[in-house]
Amino acid sequence: MALAEEPRDVFAVAADRERHFRPSHVVPVTLAEIVTALPGARLVGDGSVAVTGVSLDSRSVLPSDLYAALPGAHVHGAQFVRAALERGANAIVTDEAGLKLMGDAGINAIVLDDVRGLLGAVSAAVYATAAHQPQLFGVTGTNGKTTTTFMISSLLRALGVGIGTIGTIGIAVGDDYVPSTMTTPEAPQLHGLMARMAENNIDAAVMEVSSHSMVFQRVGGLRFAVAGFTNLSQDHLDLHGTMEAYFDAKKALFQAEHVDRAVVVVDDQWGQRMASETGVPAVTVSTDGSHDGDWVVSGVVSLEIGHSFTLSHRDGRSLDAVVGLPGRFNVSNAALALAMVIEAGYDVADVAAAVNSDQRPLSQGVPGRMEIVNTSPTVYVDFAHNPGGLMRMLETVQTATGRVILVFGAAGERDALKRASMGEIAARYSDIAIVTDDDPHTEDAASIRAQVIEGATAELREGCEVLEIFPRADAIAAAIAMAATDDIVVIAGRGHETVQDIAGALIDIDDREEVRKAISQTTGR
Repeated sequence: MALAEEPRDVFAVAADRERHFRPSHVVPVTLAEIVTALPGARLVGDGSVAVTGVSLDSRSVLPSDLYAALPGAHVHGAQFVRAALERGANAIVTDEAGLKLMGDAGINAIVLDDVRGLLGAVSAAVYATAAHQPQLFGVTGTNGKTTTTFMISSLLRALGVGIGTIGTIGIAVGDDYVPSTMTTPEAPQLHGLMARMAENNIDAAVMEVSSHSMVFQRVGGLRFAVAGFTNLSQDHLDLHGTMEAYFDAKKALFQAEHVDRAVVVVDDQWGQRMASETGVPAVTVSTDGSHDGDWVVSGVVSLEIGHSFTLSHRDGRSLDAVVGLPGRFNVSNAALALAMVIEAGYDVADVAAAVNSDQRPLSQGVPGRMEIVNTSPTVYVDFAHNPGGLMRMLETVQTATGRVILVFGAAGERDALKRASMGEIAARYSDIAIVTDDDPHTEDAASIRAQVIEGATAELREGCEVLEIFPRADAIAAAIAMAATDDIVVIAGRGHETVQDIAGALIDIDDREEVRKAISQTTGR
């Protein structure tokens, strides 16, 4: 098998990383016990064989694992069964097609019609997460997921709750950090993390839930106490095809099989629809003053950095809060975080005390989210990588005293329709728009830049200059070199990310470090 021919260190690295997603101890579970929890499952071989973990990547299989051989876009996971068995897998879970690929080799297996759809249930049976799972908070939406989860985590920590987090920037089990490669891990890893958190007496976990994770059923078998919705704008149409399908993917989280209670921001039409179409009780949050909601934001006051505001419920409960992060949109993120924590059962007075404690839970900076890297000129690094996020961010940094200089690009192998829109937004809100490379992946970088520039120059605003500068480090250096002390420079698109994919080559680049390097090389700064 191809995987068996790879260098052994590849397996060692994958296995070592996989251990971070597992509890230190699991009671072995037999195949027969697992089958009883799965409708329509068929057992092949010895039902008394026991497993202690689940993996759907043959490279990361650990001894006594159940290897999940799923059908893929190009190959079937059953083609790598031999590699999984060599790594110590005790049994296989697959479909009929996978069973045929494995042949009659005396392999113990569970056969399912829909392996991916039931992988969460399989993982729950192995890790016993149905009985032992922290109180789970989920946040979905196009923009604001990461910041909102950070705020919920900080609020709960200030309330004295042991907390775990799962999201784009990383995974934390208490104080133990696990690097993340996707917003929402696969079902076996999620259930392993839930078991590890329970083992470490973690009371609550907060998780970003991506639309991809709903389409690929990664959260199957998990139970959310509360799920929150931030907003919806164009993104990921390379997967979903239409905004309607994108909305449906998000809506799937707010159904009775996944969650007990929904909290929905209703500032846009998608939020209003979401609130009316959830399959569970929905609580609404209005933060812009133009819509009715169960929770309403009022009295917003701009501070030097951030805002103060009041969050009130229609039943008379209210609290005052300060969010010490730039951007009016962070008031919305903070209001959603507060409402979710309260709707999960925490007392308003206790939450208010936590908000005003020395921990300042709504003012903790989030890596790569409106992160201030320099002052004079003010330089932000932000993850805005879609039209909605880019517009919100640029609206925030408008200044009457200087120029807005933007460095941005668009990713390859992603929704190509948003590229021109991002260019148009950049030209509308910035004085100098520098188009460079994001992650082209295997697409032609010049072609991606051309599509962005076409949008930027289609109806070019008077006074806006559009430049094309690449590679990305050179674009950042150019932006810093041309910035006066009262200008605002925004490096958008990659945020906390530190590796850029260009034609399959992984290049180390951290926008924040490139900013610091450029500033140190600029005379007089």
